[in-house]
Amino acid sequence: MRQIAISEISDRSAQNGSERWHDSKSKVSLIIPTLDEAENLKLVLPAIPRFVDELIIVDGGSTDGTLDVVRELRPSAKIIVDTVPGKGHALRRGFEAAVGDILVMMDADGSMDPADIGTFVAALEAGADVAKGSRFLQGGGSADMTIVRRLGNRALTRAVRLAFGGRYSDLCYGYMAFWRHVLPMFDSHVRGFEVETFLNVRALAAGLRVVEVASFESARLYGESHLRTFRDGSRALFTIGRERRWLSKARSERGIPRPGEAHLIPVQEADEYVLPVDDAVQSPAPVADIFPDPAAPLANEA
Repeated sequence: MRQIAISEISDRSAQNGSERWHDSKSKVSLIIPTLDEAENLKLVLPAIPRFVDELIIVDGGSTDGTLDVVRELRPSAKIIVDTVPGKGHALRRGFEAAVGDILVMMDADGSMDPADIGTFVAALEAGADVAKGSRFLQGGGSADMTIVRRLGNRALTRAVRLAFGGRYSDLCYGYMAFWRHVLPMFDSHVRGFEVETFLNVRALAAGLRVVEVASFESARLYGESHLRTFRDGSRALFTIGRERRWLSKARSERGIPRPGEAHLIPVQEADEYVLPVDDAVQSPAPVADIFPDPAAPLANEA
């Protein structure tokens, strides 16, 4: 929100056209995990665009009146109190409770501009499966990134490029939105801040259509961050390695070769193996083929 007045945020939202999405047929659910964020929510909640149909607050046991602020400013919000620690766990609870067609995840500390939700929705409506924020695209930026965080994010982003391909510009940023029907792809019990890395990596591994959207990260408005750079960075690295192993195992179980791996086929005229001539035989199946149809688990809900 760049630490500007709520009235300015609302004016800018209307001017940049984000409010047009309140006429969309898609229902939008916004999930915000909270833990002692009362002062921040006094500024964040009024700035949420009108087209957001459902607000879900997953609170980790706040003692500063966070839930009182929510009830006062957004009495229609769905509140879930869950004291199990971890941002990943909180988001999972929120996803399970959401009924919208589009699910948006956003922090409560005021660092993410609610007006960007309109851009995420627009990207999804235009054909993307997932829309994720990036602080490193033209139009984005950060007022709260130390040199250590920047170097760590760059290293993790490069690790994902090497392990999974893709062209992410920003891996460790938790402002994103996706269609509800892809939620089965994100089925996991990731608990902490590494959930942001997990969601981005899994979307890439599943072959989803991901669009990065320029987003500006402001400094936290009030209070102290719950993020711990080295601890959470190491968990993110572990998550990348685990997902790479999981993908390799899934490929192997389904007989999908690694990219560039040669196949040996028997030749009846001779008791030997030769490399195939047909390029189609050598081409690996799409990564998405190792996943079930994302819409299948929800077929009975229609």
